[in-house]
Amino acid sequence: MNTPGTIGRPAAHGPQRIDGIRALTARTTDLAALDACQDQNRTTELHLIPEALARSHMSERAREAESQRMSRQLAIADRLHRRSRRLQARAERASHRARRALAQAVMQNR
Repeated sequence: MNTPGTIGRPAAHGPQRIDGIRALTARTTDLAALDACQDQNRTTELHLIPEALARSHMSERAREAESQRMSRQLAIADRLHRRSRRLQARAERASHRARRALAQAVMQNR
Protein backbone atom coordinates (compact mmCIF):
# COMPACT_ATOMS: atom_id res chain seq x y z
CA MET A 1 0.00 0.00 0.00
CA ASN A 2 1.12 3.52 -0.69
CA THR A 3 -0.71 5.08 2.26
CA PRO A 4 1.49 7.57 4.14
CA GLY A 5 1.88 7.23 7.91
CA THR A 6 1.92 4.20 10.16
CA ILE A 7 -0.69 2.22 12.05
CA GLY A 8 0.21 3.95 15.30
CA ARG A 9 0.49 7.41 13.73
CA PRO A 10 -1.66 7.72 10.62
CA ALA A 11 -1.04 10.65 8.35
CA ALA A 12 -3.43 13.54 8.80
CA HIS A 13 -6.10 14.01 6.19
CA GLY A 14 -7.35 17.38 5.13
CA PRO A 15 -5.69 20.70 4.37
CA GLN A 16 -2.08 21.10 5.41
CA ARG A 17 -1.30 24.25 7.34
CA ILE A 18 1.78 26.33 6.69
CA ASP A 19 3.93 25.95 9.79
CA GLY A 20 7.30 27.20 10.95
CA ILE A 21 8.78 30.61 10.72
CA ARG A 22 9.65 31.38 7.14
CA ALA A 23 10.31 34.51 5.25
CA LEU A 24 7.01 35.50 3.77
CA THR A 25 7.33 35.57 0.08
CA ALA A 26 4.58 36.47 -2.33
CA ARG A 27 3.77 32.80 -2.81
CA THR A 28 3.62 32.03 0.92
CA THR A 29 1.37 35.03 1.44
CA ASP A 30 -0.93 33.80 -1.33
CA LEU A 31 -1.03 30.31 0.20
CA ALA A 32 -1.77 31.72 3.65
CA ALA A 33 -4.57 33.88 2.26
CA LEU A 34 -5.97 30.92 0.33
CA ASP A 35 -5.80 28.73 3.46
CA ALA A 36 -7.60 31.38 5.54
CA CYS A 37 -10.22 31.75 2.82
CA GLN A 38 -10.74 27.97 2.69
CA ASP A 39 -11.09 27.84 6.48
CA GLN A 40 -13.64 30.67 6.33
CA ASN A 41 -15.59 28.89 3.57
CA ARG A 42 -15.54 25.63 5.51
CA THR A 43 -16.76 27.40 8.66
CA THR A 44 -19.55 29.10 6.71
CA GLU A 45 -20.55 25.79 5.12
CA LEU A 46 -20.62 24.10 8.53
CA HIS A 47 -22.90 26.83 9.86
CA LEU A 48 -25.20 26.43 6.86
CA ILE A 49 -25.61 22.63 7.23
CA PRO A 50 -28.64 22.81 9.59
CA GLU A 51 -30.33 25.28 7.26
CA ALA A 52 -29.72 23.00 4.27
CA LEU A 53 -31.03 20.01 6.21
CA ALA A 54 -34.14 21.93 7.23
CA ARG A 55 -34.72 23.03 3.65
CA SER A 56 -34.33 19.46 2.41
CA HIS A 57 -36.70 18.17 5.11
CA MET A 58 -39.33 20.78 4.26
CA SER A 59 -39.15 20.06 0.52
CA GLU A 60 -39.54 16.34 1.26
CA ARG A 61 -42.57 17.08 3.44
CA ALA A 62 -44.04 19.27 0.68
CA ARG A 63 -43.57 16.46 -1.88
CA GLU A 64 -45.18 13.99 0.52
CA ALA A 65 -48.15 16.32 1.12
CA GLU A 66 -48.60 16.84 -2.62
CA SER A 67 -48.51 13.08 -3.19
CA GLN A 68 -51.15 12.51 -0.52
CA ARG A 69 -53.30 15.30 -1.95
CA MET A 70 -53.11 13.77 -5.43
CA SER A 71 -53.96 10.28 -4.14
CA ARG A 72 -56.92 11.69 -2.19
CA GLN A 73 -58.21 13.48 -5.30
CA LEU A 74 -57.81 10.29 -7.34
CA ALA A 75 -59.78 8.31 -4.76
CA ILE A 76 -62.57 10.92 -4.76
CA ALA A 77 -62.68 10.94 -8.58
CA ASP A 78 -62.86 7.14 -8.65
CA ARG A 79 -65.69 7.14 -6.10
CA LEU A 80 -67.63 9.77 -8.08
CA HIS A 81 -67.10 7.81 -11.30
CA ARG A 82 -68.49 4.61 -9.75
CA ARG A 83 -71.47 6.52 -8.36
CA SER A 84 -72.11 8.11 -11.75
CA ARG A 85 -72.09 4.71 -13.45
CA ARG A 86 -74.51 3.31 -10.85
CA LEU A 87 -76.90 6.23 -11.31
CA GLN A 88 -76.68 5.93 -15.10
CA ALA A 89 -77.49 2.21 -14.97
CA ARG A 90 -80.39 2.96 -12.63
CA ALA A 91 -81.73 5.61 -15.02
CA GLU A 92 -81.43 3.19 -17.96
CA ARG A 93 -83.38 0.52 -16.06
CA ALA A 94 -86.12 3.05 -15.24
CA SER A 95 -86.24 4.09 -18.90
CA HIS A 96 -86.60 0.45 -20.01
CA ARG A 97 -89.43 -0.10 -17.50
CA ALA A 98 -91.21 3.01 -18.73
CA ARG A 99 -90.88 1.97 -22.38
CA ARG A 100 -92.12 -1.53 -21.58
CA ALA A 101 -95.09 -0.15 -19.63
CA LEU A 102 -95.90 2.21 -22.52
CA ALA A 103 -95.69 -0.64 -25.02
CA GLN A 104 -97.94 -2.84 -22.89
CA ALA A 105 -100.47 0.00 -22.56
CA VAL A 106 -100.51 0.54 -26.32
CA MET A 107 -100.90 -3.21 -27.00
CA GLN A 108 -103.84 -3.57 -24.55
CA ASN A 109 -105.75 -0.68 -26.07
CA ARG A 110 -105.75 -2.18 -29.54
